[in-house]
Amino acid sequence: MRAIISRRLVLAAALSVALAACQPAPIVPPERAIVILISIDGFRWDYLDRYAPPNLLKLAAEGVRADGLIPQFPSKTFPNHYTIVTGLTLAHHGIVSNNMTAPDIPGEFSLSNREVQNDPRWWGGEPIWNTAERQGRKSAAMFWPGSEVVIGGRRGTYWTPYEDGMPHAERLKRLLSWLQLPEAERPAFLTLYFSDVDTAGHRFGPEAEETRAAVAKVDQSIGELVAGVRRAGLADRVHYVIVSDHGMSALSTDRTIVLDDYVDVATVDVIDWSPMLGVNALDGDHEKLYRALKDKHPALTVYRRSEIPERYGLANHPRVPAVFGVAKDGWQIASKRDVGRWSEHDRRPPGGAHGYDVSEQSMQGLFVATGPRIRAGMRVKPIENLHLYEFMCAILGLQPAKNDGDPAATRDMLR
Repeated sequence: MRAIISRRLVLAAALSVALAACQPAPIVPPERAIVILISIDGFRWDYLDRYAPPNLLKLAAEGVRADGLIPQFPSKTFPNHYTIVTGLTLAHHGIVSNNMTAPDIPGEFSLSNREVQNDPRWWGGEPIWNTAERQGRKSAAMFWPGSEVVIGGRRGTYWTPYEDGMPHAERLKRLLSWLQLPEAERPAFLTLYFSDVDTAGHRFGPEAEETRAAVAKVDQSIGELVAGVRRAGLADRVHYVIVSDHGMSALSTDRTIVLDDYVDVATVDVIDWSPMLGVNALDGDHEKLYRALKDKHPALTVYRRSEIPERYGLANHPRVPAVFGVAKDGWQIASKRDVGRWSEHDRRPPGGAHGYDVSEQSMQGLFVATGPRIRAGMRVKPIENLHLYEFMCAILGLQPAKNDGDPAATRDMLR
């Protein structure tokens, strides 16, 4: 009899352990939730299966994975990173491209011009780090477009000036040090950014071995981050929202539109080169410039600023050049000088590009989210990055600022 009772107790204990293992983790209350928003710049929608990065696949299996993340047009870095954290279209937040000018702001906005970038007049809307700060939660940015700028009179409690060459280990060390702060000082919203995959895709192309290696490098760092969060005792509070800003298309020198074939480049101001062409006539005769480019190359569609199609959402925007062109997927626009340099021994033509029409699947990026307030084992159709601001606010229990996203688009992803 004792042996039977003993066996029953053992079986009951084993069943209890098995049932406990099957139960989802307790839902952490929103006021204790932590979100780490991770950008892998240029991570195309299919890299997850093509390159099978183990840590990302594990996180995808544990949470929600979308078949693609649809960017805003143009599918470029700064506009889409800022849409992700504001939930606004480009026309509403003002960052309409990586390169732009404005009639009321001096200088030319570009990725390399940090002084002009940091003028708050460029940056509209409210990024989520300011939403958190305004509602009594601290935030920290380990790089993100706009995070260095005082927007609406605010900036995150912790932030780091962008340094592309900073090793991954240093980025992780700094982010984990913020998470190890005392509760009252610990940020509830954090960002982390990696450029490796985008750099490799641009230089070598989306299907090159160098791009595979870049994916593996970033994946390893994400695994180290997850392990660091676990060591810090925060695994039951941290949510990972992993995104990319756009995809990547393969280029070829055979698919090149040479601008000099149609206009004298010395007579125009080219704000954006490729694959979205933004150009003004130096003499002010924009109509003549438009006619010189219109219907001249079958892979280039050209518009007057006032006639940009509604689906792009940029018609008549003051930061868009007077003549606006869009190359077909996989085509590039270059000057005769650039084409000539590609034949030199120390230069190589670019292997990949982005910025194309967002209807192209090649421009779709990555979306994976996991954490105690997020459903497990869920796969969804491609979603628009416009909706992620509302999603992250819901995880953290924040009241969103005015935005263009729809909370219903991601509501089913939440537990």
